[in-house]
Amino acid sequence: MALRESSAVWNGNLVDGKGSMRLGSGAFEGEFTKASRFDEGKGTNPEELIGAAHAGCFSMFLSAILSDAGHVPTQISTTAKVHLGAGPKITLIELSTVGNVPGIDEKTFVEFAEKAKKGCPVSQALAAVEMTLSAKLA
Repeated sequence: MALRESSAVWNGNLVDGKGSMRLGSGAFEGEFTKASRFDEGKGTNPEELIGAAHAGCFSMFLSAILSDAGHVPTQISTTAKVHLGAGPKITLIELSTVGNVPGIDEKTFVEFAEKAKKGCPVSQALAAVEMTLSAKLA
């Protein structure tokens, strides 16, 4: 199977320091600070990257299981909102997905979306975190 690697560097203390995160592929590199993580400061943060990874994995997995069942989607669009609470601790991930899937009804789409929520590799890795799902057809 595939091996993926990313890296991060942090310089200084928590309050005044800053860091950068880089995907191993080189497709993304971004700076992060205390303000970008715990407030609304400029830059990225680990939770934002987790959300992107989760949304991407979920969309791809949902597309795969729909296609395997003969319901080939035109598009799956997913947003993942990652909540960082006290501790600090990730307390909730809200997945919201909209699918354009010809020939399928909303109830069936929601059933497949629930399967994807449980089965996608990132969901499995984050299973200790509460997750909600909102799924609908376009």
